[in-house]
Amino acid sequence: MALRSLLAKDWTLEVNTSSTAVPAWTTVKGLTKVEFTLDSETEDDSDFDSNGWASEVVTQRKWSLEIEGRRKRDTGSASFVPDPGQEALRRAGLVVGINANVEIRWYRKDGSPDAFRGTAAVQYKGAGGEVTDLEPFECELTGQGEPVEIDNPVAA
Repeated sequence: MALRSLLAKDWTLEVNTSSTAVPAWTTVKGLTKVEFTLDSETEDDSDFDSNGWASEVVTQRKWSLEIEGRRKRDTGSASFVPDPGQEALRRAGLVVGINANVEIRWYRKDGSPDAFRGTAAVQYKGAGGEVTDLEPFECELTGQGEPVEIDNPVAA
């Protein structure tokens, strides 16, 4: 069997722009980076019976998604119409409290089993740049509780 590397570009991110009961999954377009991070807190579990070897127990985990991309708009409209997925995250990133949370799912478009769903607080990182730059889009999505593994929506 020949093995091939997976392409990082095959990740997609969707934000629920409706309700948990009846979700409307809206793709966040224009992304150039999706980075899923798991961090763990551990406690020393060593004892006299371990023959001098340390032991650690995971006591808590946390997750986050860092996303970057280019801010996008609908070119078919004379007025400014932003990408709906980006706009949902931008709006959540401008408020505080529970309204700063969004329900998201992220998965690989190549059909691999890597697929998750969770609730995250949005930390919108703003925009701007130099005269020759394209408008950036950056958010850190900080997990609120456990991410749930789901069936990949594009799996065959």
